[in-house]
Amino acid sequence: MNLKDKVCIITGAARGIGEGIARRYIADGAKVAIADLRLADAEATANELTKAGPGKAIGVEMNVTDERQVNAGVQKVVDTWGAVDVLVSNAGIQIVHEIENFPFPEWKKLLAIHLDGGFLTSKACIPHMYKRGSGAIIFMGSVHSKEASPLKSAYVTAKHGLLGLARVISKEGAEHGVRANVICPGFVRTPLVAKQIPEQAAELGISEKEVVEKIMLGETVDKEFTTIEDVAEIAWVFAAFPTNALTGQSLVVSHGWYMD
Repeated sequence: MNLKDKVCIITGAARGIGEGIARRYIADGAKVAIADLRLADAEATANELTKAGPGKAIGVEMNVTDERQVNAGVQKVVDTWGAVDVLVSNAGIQIVHEIENFPFPEWKKLLAIHLDGGFLTSKACIPHMYKRGSGAIIFMGSVHSKEASPLKSAYVTAKHGLLGLARVISKEGAEHGVRANVICPGFVRTPLVAKQIPEQAAELGISEKEVVEKIMLGETVDKEFTTIEDVAEIAWVFAAFPTNALTGQSLVVSHGWYMD
């Protein structure tokens, strides 16, 4: 299994988990579109990863909630490299509130980025994959695709929804060789997670240390954060796997926090 010369689009890839997945793909010889809100950030990451090689990268401006921009970004990739083989729908945010205090605009914003983004990018890529008779779509879920935590009603709802979307794509895409899977990481110490620590401490009235040790890592087997490299390796397996034998599945990467 390898990704040499495969054309991959990764959303939210200028930094964090998305950048880690792009780095892993490029190390295997893939051609990767770094899709992100700010073109300058996407291009900077693309330039850095291209220098590392042996694969190559380009930057693409993409707001995953804007259908026109998603379609234009995917078309740019097709115009550049002629195809789309892999989509990693990774763009996401986190907003925490108790349900009774959750502002509806913030609820809609979070669901739009995770669910609308997953749908719109898939919709744009699938026709190109069908033409080739193959393709892999990977959604960035979470342990919260399987489990729930206080303060995260919108996030848990969105991550559960990605499981359903992946399963439908798996059934519709099977005859075209297109598969879809979901990665479900535990807590990865990215800027997104680092931001949650003081927010949850304030919301729950506990210390930041307690948030890390009890809320985030309390149910793991070794009190360790999942790493970006852990997640990137699973993303490589899902992308490189050659058949529909591995489709419609979700894989939890969480140091045993959730055991399926």
